[in-house]
Amino acid sequence: MSATPHADFVRAAAARIAHDCAAVAEGRLTRVIGMTLEAVGLDCALGQRCRIRLHDGATVVAEVVGFSGERVFLMPAARTGGLRPGLRVRPLVDGAGVPCGDGLLGRVLDGAGQAIDGCGPLVDVDFLPLDGRPINPLQRAPIRTPLDVGVRSINALLTVGRGQRLGIFAGSGVGKSMLLGMMTRFTEADVTVVGLVGERGREAREFVEDILGAEGMRRAVVVVSPADDVPLLRLRSARLATRIAEDFRDRGRHVLLLMDSLTRFAHAQREIGLAVGEPPATRGYPPSVFARIPDLVERAGNSEQGRGSITAFYTVLTEGDDLQDPVADAARAILDGHVVLSRTLAEEGLYPAVDVEASISRAMPAITGAGHRRAAQEFKKLYARYQQSRDLISVGAYVAGSDADTDRAVGRMPAMRRFLQQELDESVPFADSLAQLEGLFEEPAGTQALTRRAARASERGGPGGSG
Repeated sequence: MSATPHADFVRAAAARIAHDCAAVAEGRLTRVIGMTLEAVGLDCALGQRCRIRLHDGATVVAEVVGFSGERVFLMPAARTGGLRPGLRVRPLVDGAGVPCGDGLLGRVLDGAGQAIDGCGPLVDVDFLPLDGRPINPLQRAPIRTPLDVGVRSINALLTVGRGQRLGIFAGSGVGKSMLLGMMTRFTEADVTVVGLVGERGREAREFVEDILGAEGMRRAVVVVSPADDVPLLRLRSARLATRIAEDFRDRGRHVLLLMDSLTRFAHAQREIGLAVGEPPATRGYPPSVFARIPDLVERAGNSEQGRGSITAFYTVLTEGDDLQDPVADAARAILDGHVVLSRTLAEEGLYPAVDVEASISRAMPAITGAGHRRAAQEFKKLYARYQQSRDLISVGAYVAGSDADTDRAVGRMPAMRRFLQQELDESVPFADSLAQLEGLFEEPAGTQALTRRAARASERGGPGGSG
């Protein structure tokens, strides 16, 4: 017999009565320092939410972030006023969870899981715990399938596998958001989940309307927590985006997860850790930051054999273009590869400004053929050789024939630079990327003869040889 509206009402009322009549040890607010609240008399667990009732009847939701003796430290989930000593603090029973499911496709959420796109309440969703089930690392399916991201330089030189987790490392204004947008539009995936964490608020609408567009939003979910959100909400938004991606993966979908940025996630945890008295360690970052990063990143990747996958791209802001920044260093160690964007290339107008020397895809050897790998290695070798001799070449001090590899690099550099450049609205499929890479090293017969002649001259001791 199907449930009637009256039966649904009775069940909901019974649940509310059971919740409201449960014995709860209330506490009281004793201290407020910055965004940190202190309360005493509470019986609650770390991560549990509490409700603070103001004198005007309004309520503030806060989360337990630490405790010391009888003192409990909380952080509000939104900026608020009206807090004063003695206010009642009541623990909440978190039974609802966070929204997941197909009903989220095409929607934009905030860090708390509420719809902010003006399209009405969420429907056809399931409410699940914020943290998904851990996967046995020995049961994860290996990365064996190349993923077409539509960007020529990445497809050919830094091939990405389905289920890989890759970082995009760049300083401010170098084009990481532009590259992320290209991969959002061009990557083959069943579902796209975008987490805009701690970035500029205006970017949210631009990302939805200009980058994803109406067609892209049909298979996408966007979670937004701008820079002016409280740190707790920024932290929660990254976890929410990952949880939504996990749910789609568990349903057998191939998911593209884009997180902009992992650095802002780390900054939010730093603010929380320092606020509750955690000692600063590496360059002012408390130890909890370096525990949170792998805890978040390890949730992405392939599921068990035969199920779905999460291919994740995380942007990492390298402050002052310093790749040894603590967050960048920790992310590079845990991710399956990194794409480094060069400010020098960006200033020369080469976009996307991928630094092929500093970038690597750790999954590439397992998902590409021998011919592909040889062509990519040849490209990187010639590119590095040209960079080593660039100053001599630019002032005319390099003498042709001095080094065969340098001669080849000089001759091919214009074509190699064109290969690295790509328009924002230009999609280059994987097969075309590989064909164009291999085409760079197909020499006409006359060119091959000149190369052999230069090599023989070099062996005889110089450009003119010995006789």
